[in-house]
Amino acid sequence: MFGKIKLNFWQILNMNVGFFGIQYSFGLQQSAVTPIYDFLGAAPDQIPILHLAGPVTGLIVQPLIGAMSDKTWSPKLGRRKPYFLIGALLCSLSLILFPFSSSLWMAAGLLWILDAGNNTAMEPYRALIADKLIPEQQPTGFQMQSFFTGLGQVLANLSIFIFPLFIVGKTGSLPTWVYASFFLGAFCSIATILWSISKTKEIPPTVEELVLLKSKKRSVLGPLIEIAAAIKDMPKVMWQLALVYLFQWYALFCYWQNSSKSVALSVWNATPLTNEAAYEEAVSWTALVNGWYNVVTFLVAFALVGLAKKYSPKLVHASCLLFAALGFLAFPHIADKNLLLFAITGFGIGWASMMGIPYLMVISNIPKKRYGVYMGIINMMIVIPMIFQTLSFGYILKNFLGNDPRNAVTFAGVLLILAAIATLFISTKKTIINEY
Repeated sequence: MFGKIKLNFWQILNMNVGFFGIQYSFGLQQSAVTPIYDFLGAAPDQIPILHLAGPVTGLIVQPLIGAMSDKTWSPKLGRRKPYFLIGALLCSLSLILFPFSSSLWMAAGLLWILDAGNNTAMEPYRALIADKLIPEQQPTGFQMQSFFTGLGQVLANLSIFIFPLFIVGKTGSLPTWVYASFFLGAFCSIATILWSISKTKEIPPTVEELVLLKSKKRSVLGPLIEIAAAIKDMPKVMWQLALVYLFQWYALFCYWQNSSKSVALSVWNATPLTNEAAYEEAVSWTALVNGWYNVVTFLVAFALVGLAKKYSPKLVHASCLLFAALGFLAFPHIADKNLLLFAITGFGIGWASMMGIPYLMVISNIPKKRYGVYMGIINMMIVIPMIFQTLSFGYILKNFLGNDPRNAVTFAGVLLILAAIATLFISTKKTIINEY
């Protein structure tokens, strides 16, 4: 019989390297997809609905994949790793094809495939932490994923900033630098997943568990029934987290969709229609700004483990959300492009917490046999606010915020304050935290 053993730092690092590739492609989605939509002629109020792919695929794919991975065992690959590999292949394929988009709807369609791949890999990766690590090391595992989130997105954003400096002109409908950024993403996606798969062995099920897995009949409705049952039995802390996520993730989508246009207006006084050259410069600088907040994320990720041990995960998360809110409130009022780096530092601290600390608040309340499905349900809590945002924010932006992207970022700051307040009402069990 095999069980959990204490892993060293490098073993935990190796098992999470694949998260780097996943987050590189997510970084491109944050910083490059909206400008690509702009280059292809999208109107400002069309942008939210064009980003519907991410939350909808997350809502459908992640809980289903999570439930399926709970019931999977491959002697060669394991329980979670088959889904990493399938997800990475989908991501790489869509990233290779994305720069060849000749129309708005072709780009939107490829975004659906990209998000399906990301979502196929994401929640099994979260569940792997709970599978492999003893409770004392789970905080380090989740914050290692936060570290690689920052590192992957830094590289994605740096590619958007650096490649335009020496890769000029257009190829087809898009600037040529887009090809280089997305091709690098395709390589990172598959290469890092293969590294983690080769370096990590999953814990095999016991004989009894294996017999139970083989005895259960597989059906299309099986995962759906499991998801419904898990939601019915969901612990109170997860419902409380859902309220935090409603404000938190609605806010982040508002920022990601509008950051480039906000910077273009506040610093360059330009839009994609009035001055395309200035707007491209704003897109490049915004990528550097977003790269910086991800640098902050991987610099502070492990420090948050110690703070969570001393002050509790919910106090750390609420404080980090307030730092992010202050950054968003200042962001659209800054005319000096260099000062944007100071404003976005607050979001870097908040982003480090968002990628790991909330899982510490709930993991002790989740039964082992349902790690995968509950990680998928947590993602439903992320994507439902995103779907709500994509369907509602175009109307809000047009009718209440003057179709001004700067107001959208301010609105995001207010929502993060509400998320911080909601975090303080979460009731959690004491979490055992180990520091390296």
